[in-house]
Formats: sequence, C-alpha cells, structure tokens
Amino acid sequence: MKDKIKIYLSEVESFTTDTIDQLEAFRIKFLSKKGLIPALFADFKNVAPVDRKELGQHINTLKQAVQQKIVSIKESIDQKTVSTNSSIDLTLPGESEIGTRHPLSIVRNEIIDIFSRIGFSVSEGPEIEDDFHNFTALNFVENHPARDMQDTFFIETDPDILLRTHTSSVQVRIMENTQPPIRTISPGRVFRNEAISARAHCIFHQVEGLYIDTDVSFADLKHTLFYFAKELFGEKTKTRFRPSYFPFTEPSAEMDISCNICGGKGCNICKYTGWVEILGCGMVDPNVLENCNIDSEKYTGYAFGMGIERITMLKYQINDLRLYFENDIRFLRQFESTN
Repeated sequence: MKDKIKIYLSEVESFTTDTIDQLEAFRIKFLSKKGLIPALFADFKNVAPVDRKELGQHINTLKQAVQQKIVSIKESIDQKTVSTNSSIDLTLPGESEIGTRHPLSIVRNEIIDIFSRIGFSVSEGPEIEDDFHNFTALNFVENHPARDMQDTFFIETDPDILLRTHTSSVQVRIMENTQPPIRTISPGRVFRNEAISARAHCIFHQVEGLYIDTDVSFADLKHTLFYFAKELFGEKTKTRFRPSYFPFTEPSAEMDISCNICGGKGCNICKYTGWVEILGCGMVDPNVLENCNIDSEKYTGYAFGMGIERITMLKYQINDLRLYFENDIRFLRQFESTN
C-alpha cells in the first residue's frame, strides 16, 4: 500500500490541465466515492495495527495534495478565462434586485408601532442567558420540565448558561435595573429544543410586554390587549380570555381571537372552533417582583407574550412555519408591496 500511495502522489504532483472537464475527471478519479483515495481508506482496515499510524498519515498527505492541486488549477483556469474574455467589463456595476422586508420583520415592526402608540418602550437583551434570568427569577421551580435538556439548549461547558427560551429574561433585567413605573415590550429571537415541523421550530421570535406601576389590574391588561387585537387584525376582531397557568403570572390566561380566515365560522386553521390562540398573559406573580427587588406590596403589574410567527401566519394566511427560514425567493416576493 505504501508503494501504491507513492505512485499516486507522483501522479498528482505531475498532473496539469487547462480544461475544467479534465480537472473534473481528475477529481472523480481520486476523490469520488469509488475513487482511489476512498479505496485506500477501505483497505486501511486490513493494515496491521502497528503500521496504521504511518499509512494513515501518508493517505491524508495524498488527499491534501489532490485537494490543493484541484484548487490551484481551478484558480489558474478562472484567471485565464477572465483575462482572455475581452467582452467582460469588470468596471460595470453588477445586476441587483431591490430587497424587501421579511414578513416576520414586517409584523414585528407593526406590533412595536401599535404598543409604542400607547406608551410602551422597546427593550432588548442577550440571547445567551444564565439560569437565574431565564428561569429562577421567573418563579420556575428546580424540577420544572422547561429546565430539562429535551426542552432547552444548554451550553455544554457550563450547565448554568443556555440559549434563552423566552424574552421574559429581558423583562427580568429591566426590573432589576429600573424603578417602576415600567412599560416596555421585548421583541427578540428565542430557542427551544423542538422538532422542526409545519407548526413548530427550534428558533422563533417573540414579543413580550410588561407594565408595572401602582394599582395595575387585570382590567388594564384586558383593555391593552383588546386595543392591540383590533389594531392588528381589524375592528371586527373578537377576543376572549381562557384561564391558564404560567409560573411567572397569577392569575394567568390565554387570549384567543376570532379566526380572521373563516370569520369565526370554522376552518382547519382554527380547528373548526372559530377561535385561534395568539398569546399568553397574566398578572406578574409577587415572587417575580420580589426576585427583582420590587416591592410587591406597593406595585402590581401585568405581562403578556406572543409568538411573531403565529401572528404572521394568521395575518398572511401562511400554513407552514418552515417557510420563514428557507429564504425561498418565491415566498419572499409576495411581500414586496408591503412597507
């Protein structure tokens, strides 16, 4: 085998060509699945253990020589092609196509604009978070399922560091460093360890809102969300609240809107109920306020959170989450006329 490698290496060193076709034949001869180098690796299992280290190095040297030869010859051919083609004017500007905003960006900006009109500021925070800001401060108990690796991406070298699972961690940082009144929304990208499908993804975007002051009530929360739903989906949009549970709010609720695709009559999008869930909300749990050094006896507040992908699906009648991340120009061009 050692002599065979030397012969191959000598052939590689002496190889030269001026055509792409011959270069491709050279690549196939050595690097394709049935090429000479894969064949050497296949025979490698029959080599005595004492000789494997030396022969392995020789095979890798040959493989690197082939790859370097291909790159070198290809660069030479490309340069000759450009220099001999006098019809190419390299000073001319390239063809360009005016870009458009991504549908998620369009809806994100619209949501921000709606809440900005009623006094909400925009706050941002790190996507790589620690356990305290992502879980502990938000009243997640130690054995909560969200802390398991099947739900959350933890940094392998430090189990206390993770990719944030919600933008509520930004709210914690705001509460730590700001005295009430606080009125802010936190848009951003979040990560969860979920299988990718038409209805779920491991990366998605949220907008979460927080309002803390004296005498804030659930009625204030409902009024804010009524306003938001009608501004985004239209005056005819109906809303309803259903009791729910979240570790960081009490009481908690989920908010549904009348399906804007079927007008509330029932379709496959709303599962023939006439209603579609768009967000979770509730009154901030006193424990969360205390964890952030805010006096829960003096202040109350509400919080809400929604997925931008879900809102965008409803607004533009998109039926597959994966379309947002594929950068298919045919899909994105549909939004060219949208500001």
